[in-house]
Order: sequence, then structure tokens, then C-alpha cells
Amino acid sequence: MKWYPWLNTPYRQILARYQEGKGHHALLIHAPKGSGESSLFYALGRWLICQQPEGIKSCGRCHSCRLMLAGTHPDFYQPEPEKGRLSLGVDNIRQIIDPLYNHAQQGGAKVVWLPHSEILTEQAANALLKTLEEPPERTFFLLGCREPSHLLPTLRSRCLYWHLPPPEEPVGLRWLQQQGNASPEQARTALRLASGAPVAALDLLQPARWAERSALCDGLKRALDAGDFLPLLPLLNKDKDDEPLYWLLSLLTDALKWQQGAADFMLNQDRLPLVGELAGRFQAGTLHHQLHQWLECRRQWQEIAGVNRELLLTNQLLNWENDAPDGRTHPWTL
Repeated sequence: MKWYPWLNTPYRQILARYQEGKGHHALLIHAPKGSGESSLFYALGRWLICQQPEGIKSCGRCHSCRLMLAGTHPDFYQPEPEKGRLSLGVDNIRQIIDPLYNHAQQGGAKVVWLPHSEILTEQAANALLKTLEEPPERTFFLLGCREPSHLLPTLRSRCLYWHLPPPEEPVGLRWLQQQGNASPEQARTALRLASGAPVAALDLLQPARWAERSALCDGLKRALDAGDFLPLLPLLNKDKDDEPLYWLLSLLTDALKWQQGAADFMLNQDRLPLVGELAGRFQAGTLHHQLHQWLECRRQWQEIAGVNRELLLTNQLLNWENDAPDGRTHPWTL
């Protein structure tokens, strides 16, 4: 599994606890998408299960290490949802609980890795909770999450919480520049749109994905020139893909930052003329109004089952066409 330089410090800090015999049996790592946390989890699991660790590294030679490299270690558990399901049910958890109370097949530690613990159903979380309260000997749980508040409070309370923040922007930019041919402005934009997570930024910079964002930005420029926003519909209406709407929201937010003289904090550093046009075309009240309307649009299609996304988007685009350019009709007018 690929390693990332910004993981060195947290890896050493976490591992120091286990080397001192003070490591918690259940580690909950809170990390944004694209931080490389899977590599951190795997490295920790490798070390915990290695039969002859060498300092902070697994030896890579013992039978356990070879089984880990082959992905066939019998004492390394990574329960997966059943095919076609997005949640991890109680049956998935029960299948691994009983073996945990048996002697490790390789005579060492047993490791359970749940990279996305938010997908646990309530029943599954409760089943896991009982095991966390009375963990079997030499058994370690590595749990990952994007948003800890989505987990049961009782489950969180049984874990050692560890926040893995994204690296400082210069670190992320340097790594991105080493990966490809993106310009400094593109790399900075991708990193900021990815909330500072370099791996997610690199995914955004892939040619096909970056072309989708460029098409949306170019389409918005044409919409502003023509006063016709409906052509944006196919650029926003992507099945199970919320990113295009997020890109639009970021441009509206940047326009507000522009008006407040906070250009250094804008996300879309490669689209400053477009942001400037939005800031000059609409007063703050209108931008605030549209931002709230688009956020409500996103909330509805995320939370309402079977909602007609195309209809929601069409209605909002028409609303934008008819919005007051001076913002005086809106309660958000500054």
C-alpha cells in the first residue's frame, strides 16, 4: 500500500503507545476523505500482527508479514457489506466476533479493521460494542470515520479518539507537484476544494475529472453572459455525484469572499476572473440567497428518498435567472 510523507508523524506517535505497552485496544481515527488514512491503518495493522517487528517497522519477512502482503492473514479481519448493500449489518459483525475469542491462528495478535465505521447499522454497532467492552486478549480494533457524530456515543466512548488532520498546504502542494503536471494554481485549487486532503486533490486533478469541473466553470461563464442558466442542468445533474454542485457552491462562496476582500482564502484560485464576474454581477444579498437555496437543494436530494433531482435543479436554475441582481429583495442583504 502506498505511503505518504504526512503520515510519518502520526504513525510514530500512535505506535509509541503500543511500543510502551499503553496502546488502546480500540483506535478511532477521524480523517477527511483522501488523507491516506487507509495506508496508516494498514501500516499499524502490519506492525501489530508482525511476529518480529523491527522498531517502528514490521519485519516484512516473518510468516505473518508474508500473509499480510498476500492479503490472506487469518487473524486480520476486515468485514465488508454484503453485495449490493451500503451498510454493514449485525450478521457481518457476528461472523468475526466468535473467532476473536479463539486463539489466534498464527499465535500472535488479532486485528479488526473497519475503515468506514459510519456504515455500521445500529444493531451491528451494538454487537461490536459488547466486544469492545470486554475485548479478547491481544485483539486490536482499528476504526476509521469521516464524521464521529454519526457513530453511537457509546461506541465512541470505548475507543481512543485520534484526529488525523490534512497536512499543511505547502506539504500537500509539494506532494501534488511531484505527482503530475498540474500548474501551481490548479494544484492549489484542487487541494483547497478537497479540504486540504492531497490524495483527494490528486483524484480531482485526473484529466477526466478535471475536465468535468472545467466544463462547469465554462458553462457558468456562458450562463452569466447569456442570462440563461438552464444549460447548466446536464453539468450538475450527475447520478450519485454531488461534486459538481459542490464546485458551484464553492464559486458562490468565493464570490462573497471576493466582495469582502478575502481573495487569499478563495478556493478556486485558477478561476479568479469567473469569481470576480460573479462578485461584480450580484450583490451580497443575492449571493447569500442563492447559496442558501443551493444548499437546501443539496439537502433535499441527499435526505429525501426518490426525490427528482432533475426537477429540483431545474427549479433552482430558473430561480437563479429570476433572482434580483441587486439583492434588495432578500433578507440576507448586507
